[in-house]
Amino acid sequence: MSTTFEQFKKYLQQIQRYNQIQTLLYWDMKGQMPKEGFAGHSDALTYFSTEQFKLSTSQELKDYLVKLSQPEEFEKLDADWKFIVKLMKREFDRDERIPQDFYSAYVQEQAESAKAWEEAKRASDFTIFAPHLKKMIEMTKQRCAYTDPDKEVYDALLNDFEEGMDSATIDRLFGELKAALVPLVQKILAAKQPDDSKFHAFYSADDQRKVQEYLLSYIGFDWNRGTVGESEHPFTLNFSSQDVRVTNHYYEDNALSAMFSAIHEGGHAIFEQNVNPKLDGTVAGSCRYMGIHESQSRFYENILARNKNFWEPIYGDIQKLLPALEEVSLEEFYHEINHVRNGMIRTESDEVTYCFHIIIRYELEKAIFRDGVDVEELPAMWNAKMQEYLNITPANDAEGILQDMHWSDGSFGYFPSYLLGSIYDGMYLQQLEKEMGPVDDVLREGRIKEITKWLNEKIHQYGSTRRPKEVIEAVCHTEPTAEPLIRYFTNKYTELYNL
Repeated sequence: MSTTFEQFKKYLQQIQRYNQIQTLLYWDMKGQMPKEGFAGHSDALTYFSTEQFKLSTSQELKDYLVKLSQPEEFEKLDADWKFIVKLMKREFDRDERIPQDFYSAYVQEQAESAKAWEEAKRASDFTIFAPHLKKMIEMTKQRCAYTDPDKEVYDALLNDFEEGMDSATIDRLFGELKAALVPLVQKILAAKQPDDSKFHAFYSADDQRKVQEYLLSYIGFDWNRGTVGESEHPFTLNFSSQDVRVTNHYYEDNALSAMFSAIHEGGHAIFEQNVNPKLDGTVAGSCRYMGIHESQSRFYENILARNKNFWEPIYGDIQKLLPALEEVSLEEFYHEINHVRNGMIRTESDEVTYCFHIIIRYELEKAIFRDGVDVEELPAMWNAKMQEYLNITPANDAEGILQDMHWSDGSFGYFPSYLLGSIYDGMYLQQLEKEMGPVDDVLREGRIKEITKWLNEKIHQYGSTRRPKEVIEAVCHTEPTAEPLIRYFTNKYTELYNL
């Protein structure tokens, strides 16, 4: 291999070292850091992020990418490295248009905004967060003006999280779902609801931690390459395929929350742990397509773990770990984990009404970036859409517009990826059953790790080297469509609720 290529790989190692430090700082800020440590951590994060940005936009890196893009050098690379060089060259051309002083200010504001969001949520007071949100919106627009001057801002943001997806495609997919789910949810909510009184109990945090460990092991999380922590909002991050970390949050009056968060974040983590290690430290070494990533977490959380057969082999063990469930039969448990409620909180919602939570956020983001709605108007708009789609109105900002952290760090365009992930899941389920037979049988027999292996081979190992539509084509042999997910919802809930 050429000298240029070897020098290029060494240069990437330098960038990766800065990334390691930033990831560790973020992990500590979200879980371990004392309140008064924020200023020092924020300053350090800004410094290392700026230094990494300098390396990522340097003339030296540009020279490597230009040389490796020349036919005589490019043709010597294998398929993965061709992808990496092409992607890095494209992103370099975008990123070098961002002034370094703007980038530093943007990173600093991300940290300040995240801190303000946490304070605002605790106080249930949107006015604390509003000025920071306004600034993040304006800085996000400015960033897009630098990186994608010829693109409409919101389509550029959508493409950042799910390359190849634009609002026209998303409007079609979400429109298909809305048309089917509005009447279905109305029928479900009008039907007899399960009795949830047995679930109103005390569940110690220590017991819930044991359940998390059990469930992560059961679905295939590798403890030699992963660990767990605690945070206000559960998340997953990775240093490489060899070091992947998840967090959870424990409510002593609601064990189901942490159980399904564990499985959800476990799905993200299993993805990252099974990317080809050859890709570690490169732009392809972690899946950058959030819809694809969410499809994995939500496949485990919903398609698998909300199936009664998932619990058949293990429910007795779960009851021993959580004594409050000993009087709850598996049938009662199954109905409760699929209890459809028009609830306020996205992360606590059932898999059906969850779709509306995402559609609401998607429509608000379009209002922000296309209609120029004022930040001060957003809480009222949020509440109005909650009333329109779910027939409920938040009592305060904490259970309304402040419930998610995503906008605080400028992750506009991320929310649609959650629902795209669910749409992909319907397609995966259809294909998996074609290849492996009924998923009910696989789960009932305790063979869930065979499904994990199927996902490893079909999706995980490739990291970012396949774009979303390429993943769907390779796995499902078709274009994205909401029809399989609609059929899954209709069949499952028609039976559950005797519709």
